[in-house]
Amino acid sequence: MDLFIVILIGLLSVSTFVVSQDDETTLLAISKDLGLSKWSFKNSDNYCSWPGIGCGLNNSKVEMLDLSHQGLQGNISTIFELKELKWLDLSYNNFHGLVPSKIGFLSELEFLDLSFNKFESSVPIELGRLKNLKSLNLSNNLLTGDIPDELEGLEQLHDLQLFINKFTGSIPDWVGNLTKLRLFTAYENLLVGQIPERLGSVSGLTVLNLHSNQLEGPIPKSIFVMGKLKILVLTQNKLTGNVPELIGNCKDLSSIRIGNNLLIGSIPTSVGNISGLTYFEADNNNLSGEIVPEFSQCSNLTLLNLASNGLTGRIPSELGRLTNLQELIVSGNSLFGEIPRSILRSRNLNKLDLSSNRINGTIPDDICISSRLQYLLLSQNSIRGEIPHEIGNCTKLLELQLGGNYLSGNIPPEIGHIKNLQIAMNLSFNHLRGQLPSDLGRLDKLVSLDVSNNQLSGSIPSLLKGMISLIEVNFSNNQFSGPIPTFVPFQKSDSSSFSGNKGLCGEPLNSPCGNLNGANQSYYHHSVSYRIVLTVIGSGLAVFVSVSVVVMLFMMRERQEKAAKDAGISDDIIKNPPQILAGQVFVENLQQAIDFDAVVKATMKEENKLSSGTFSTIYKADMPSGMTLSVKRLNSVDRTIIQYQSKMIRELERLSRLVHDNLIRPIGYVIYEDVALLLHEYFPNGTLARYLHDSPKQPEYKPDWPARLRIATGVAEGLAFLHHVAVIHLDISSGNVLLDSSSKAMVGEVEISKLLDPSRGTASISAVAGSFGYIPPEYAYTMQVTAPGNVYSYGVILLEILTTRLPVDEEFGDGMDLVKWVQSAAARGETPEQILDSRLSTVSFAWRKEMLAALKIALLCTDSTPAKRPKMKKVVELLKEVPDN
Repeated sequence: MDLFIVILIGLLSVSTFVVSQDDETTLLAISKDLGLSKWSFKNSDNYCSWPGIGCGLNNSKVEMLDLSHQGLQGNISTIFELKELKWLDLSYNNFHGLVPSKIGFLSELEFLDLSFNKFESSVPIELGRLKNLKSLNLSNNLLTGDIPDELEGLEQLHDLQLFINKFTGSIPDWVGNLTKLRLFTAYENLLVGQIPERLGSVSGLTVLNLHSNQLEGPIPKSIFVMGKLKILVLTQNKLTGNVPELIGNCKDLSSIRIGNNLLIGSIPTSVGNISGLTYFEADNNNLSGEIVPEFSQCSNLTLLNLASNGLTGRIPSELGRLTNLQELIVSGNSLFGEIPRSILRSRNLNKLDLSSNRINGTIPDDICISSRLQYLLLSQNSIRGEIPHEIGNCTKLLELQLGGNYLSGNIPPEIGHIKNLQIAMNLSFNHLRGQLPSDLGRLDKLVSLDVSNNQLSGSIPSLLKGMISLIEVNFSNNQFSGPIPTFVPFQKSDSSSFSGNKGLCGEPLNSPCGNLNGANQSYYHHSVSYRIVLTVIGSGLAVFVSVSVVVMLFMMRERQEKAAKDAGISDDIIKNPPQILAGQVFVENLQQAIDFDAVVKATMKEENKLSSGTFSTIYKADMPSGMTLSVKRLNSVDRTIIQYQSKMIRELERLSRLVHDNLIRPIGYVIYEDVALLLHEYFPNGTLARYLHDSPKQPEYKPDWPARLRIATGVAEGLAFLHHVAVIHLDISSGNVLLDSSSKAMVGEVEISKLLDPSRGTASISAVAGSFGYIPPEYAYTMQVTAPGNVYSYGVILLEILTTRLPVDEEFGDGMDLVKWVQSAAARGETPEQILDSRLSTVSFAWRKEMLAALKIALLCTDSTPAKRPKMKKVVELLKEVPDN
């Protein structure tokens, strides 16, 4: 008996060894296929302790494999040899091609995440074999076709996520039969048909997100039957019918987003039962009836958006009980009555949009009793009376829209106290009288001013020159007289902005002020002469100051570079580098490969310098491990960032998790004394600028338009992603785009945008945001870095790619840059074809046709009016259509 036990134990040991040996061999093969250097017995003698691997209780069978967020690509078929896998996460990588059908052999699999890759074609029907699967995430890929019926057998599914793909067909009825389904997301696809009637009726569905499809029919009552729903997002579809009364069953429903559909009927009073309601959006539908006062029972309500419907009646005063309400948007309805004072008392109110209704009465004196109000939008109503002087208490206002009412009296000078007013102030189409208050000149952040179609009189105050951010102005159809003040935003405006004022003269009107008669003419000539003298003197002083500043900055830069050079020569500093105060490597498998002392020493040698930019100097750093880094040293003018180390580190850590194919993310940082060094992957192919302007001079140069188009599209995709996550780039230029080993475009300097953006980051910008030739024209007035400004800078890069010309070149002539040179081609008698780089455009008709299509996109991006430029997401779409068209 004892012998039998010994033999049995031995057999079990051998069996365990064989399984272990099989998994070990498979893992090493996976490591080789995917380049996983962090998997090695040098780091550990037990593969179960390797990063991303989890084993079963006997510590031999691999049951979990997490390779997410690593930018991996290559063959993943070896993974499916791990037969005991229960958890497989390959999300946020660069895997492409078909989803392998072999995945269906992982019969123990419970969790599968292939999201945020580039898998394409249809979903393999073999996934239907995974009977134990509880979570399936195929989101953010390029998958097409129908949702396969073979998945019907996945009866254990809790989560099914299919969003951001190109799925077609309808949502299968069997999805409504999954009794354990808790989360179902399939937004941003091409799905049609109706939402299954049984969906949610047999399961405790908590999240349903199907926005941006082409779904039709009613919102099924079934999703509210169990009362478990917490998030409902159905926006941007073609849904019809009423909002079900059963919606009130779901007391924990926090977010209801059903806007941009074709819904009809009234809002059910049962919404008052939803105690957890935070967001309610039902804008752009055909809803009718009144705004139900039962909303006041939803004490957590933060946003109520009912815009662009057919609602009537008064705005319920009961909404004033919503102490957490931040945004009330009911524009584009047929609401009437006075502005409810009770709502104005909501201490958290940030946005009040009552525009395009039939609101009457007057503007309450206590309109800004809420100190947080930033958007006051009351245009296109029937509001009468005067603008209250208390409007000056709205110190946080960013936008004021009062146009299209029956307001009378004077414009109160207290409006000039609203120093934060930035987006727009519109008082047009009212019955305002009197003179423009000079106090408006204190609104130095305001971009758009419209006082047209009133009965304003007198002269336009010269103190309005204090509105240095102005881009759009409209003084038309009033009774203004006298000369238009000499002010760049005025002179650059269209003449229609000042038309309809019989007494006005000067630029941009074609009405010289010399036509004035008598003493007025003499006085005006004297005034103009005096103004001209002052302007000339002022211009001379401005030029002198500008040149002096440039010279001083140049001398400071020379001293900094000399100091850096001296530091590079000093053996003492190289042998005894300064003490490192902080340092971290965010990528786990690189921690042992990076030596902080070696990083610091590399930045002290002049021969390691790769480039210098507006905000940083880039060095090459060779590590003792053999790895090569790109090290960004923040320029001394921005060292105030060191005072905010913890904030900077948090931003860098967040950005290191910001994964996109076309973005360079930080992999670590080093801080010593008052110097910050940011660590990045090294790109030996250099910058896009070098590729465009140096490579063509080489004898081995071969024209390659498709490669340039791929680069242009890559840069656009990187910027579109940044804008999607609310990051505005500070310095877009071809010098800040790097090319990897396969010439894929990688947008750099991203963290500078977060660390140095005064509105979001940790330090003030002490230099102009942007590179010469790429800066949008409006920046000169606004000094604001914006998304439309990013689009302009990208347009310059696209022109650079198409023409192989520098953004600023002496050949263009005085005051001319690349954008103006392209835009003035017709005036020079040149065709669009003559603008393009002939080495590319003459290779084939197809190339020339595609380049002309891309030129149209570049011209859209560089439009002088920011509002007319497309969003980066649209630019990506247009570029991807270039080869098809």
